[in-house]
Amino acid sequence: MDGNLGQSALRTATPDARAETLIASYERAGYARVSPPILQPAEPFLDLSGEDIRRRMFLTAAPGGTELCLRPDLTIPVSRDYLASPQAGRPSGYSYLGPVFRHRADGNAEFLQGGIESFGRPDTAAADAEMLALGLETTAHFGLSEPAIRAGDVALFGALIAALDLAPAWKRRLIKDFNRKTNLAQDLDRLMLGGNNGRPEYQGVLAALAGSDPKGAHALVTDLLSIAGISAVGGRSVAEIADRFLEQSALGASTKLPRDVRGLIERFLAVAGDPDEAAAELRALAADANLAGELGPALDLLESRNGFLAARDIDLKRVHFSTAFGRGFDYYTGFVFELTDANRAGDPLVAGGRYDGLLTRLGATVPTPAVGFSVWIERLAIYGGAQ
Repeated sequence: MDGNLGQSALRTATPDARAETLIASYERAGYARVSPPILQPAEPFLDLSGEDIRRRMFLTAAPGGTELCLRPDLTIPVSRDYLASPQAGRPSGYSYLGPVFRHRADGNAEFLQGGIESFGRPDTAAADAEMLALGLETTAHFGLSEPAIRAGDVALFGALIAALDLAPAWKRRLIKDFNRKTNLAQDLDRLMLGGNNGRPEYQGVLAALAGSDPKGAHALVTDLLSIAGISAVGGRSVAEIADRFLEQSALGASTKLPRDVRGLIERFLAVAGDPDEAAAELRALAADANLAGELGPALDLLESRNGFLAARDIDLKRVHFSTAFGRGFDYYTGFVFELTDANRAGDPLVAGGRYDGLLTRLGATVPTPAVGFSVWIERLAIYGGAQ
């Protein structure tokens, strides 16, 4: 185990009475309380969480070599337990409260996380609205009645990129880098230059692989890595490393982004306001770009969600919606939100969103809708003040 965990981080985080009362309210709302093991397989977090979480994990290894970690978050552990339960595939809701572990420069590596995960509900817009409503009830429970609300929708960006005439590898890269704005800007710059501006010493190799039989190229790269004695890097197998290398060859293929298409992407990412205003502006953008059909389903969902939010007495004028807003987790696929103290910069108090693709990537045999949020208990206890 990483020695930087420290003695202070090894203390078991103890919920206070308000935290326990909060989880009891989730249980009354239909979210059964669960408590996944603290020690978890590292691979799902390394593959699915995102770079911010990966670089702050505490890793160890079992005697047989299996890489393990102290859970850095509870969404993946709760998802794994749901898939292993008799309820898998059925609508189910869970709540939790317990310690999670991440390297932090400004606090203990162990801290309390509460939250909710909802699986299998087909009423997507209503479930999204319920998460934001419960999140607002959470901050109010700790004495913060009017937090700042930021929201977005990853599915809108995905629908836009899917509609563009780009190589599949570039579409995957742009969607993956949506949460990393510097990387996304670099991707667009590289596409403007035609894609081929990587490291020159192996550009010829990448170009040759890009035009080769995919199975044969994968076998070649896998064999070369094995010959070099590489078995795993950062929790990724040789086969996964080969896949990533071959994706680089596809990214190096000649693909040039027209200036007007980049302008469309940048115009899309500049849309911001309350959710109703954003929906109207996006409808206009889709019509101007002849993409009404491609963006239509995601926009329909946005407008439906707005209706459910209003039905829960959430003032949409309080919600700052931005098409550029995302969170630092790669598994989000739709609605995302964060609640913060309007008088303090930065740190989220409640945050979450929709992650419909995660359970399939964790082994589900059928697609399973999923949405939820996490609560930073200790921040809320400080920011909300004593009751």
